[in-house]
Amino acid sequence: MESQILEVVVSDMALTRLEQIYEYGIETFAYTAATVFIEELILLIEQLSINHLSHPECRYLATKSKMYRNLIYGSYIVIYRISPKRVEVLNVLHNSRSISNIKTSRKIKI
Repeated sequence: MESQILEVVVSDMALTRLEQIYEYGIETFAYTAATVFIEELILLIEQLSINHLSHPECRYLATKSKMYRNLIYGSYIVIYRISPKRVEVLNVLHNSRSISNIKTSRKIKI
């Protein structure tokens, strides 16, 4: 199955989480390490336009069409939804979050 190039759209919730991750990284690991980490994470999110099908289905948001997927980077999970015309990044969560927090990602509107 050939993958098409889709637009990547990021929800307000995901943008807020990325900012929080960056701020936490600066406080915990210093500016340089936090900057490198967040830049790599953003690059992976941008690359979802091409490789959105290469990541596994999110097992907590299972559907027949496998439209909910997750990208894992370090200790973080990027939850995204594949629609016919775009990839919607719904949320970015630490992997220690409860399953119910992951399941609420389904309700995020873009």
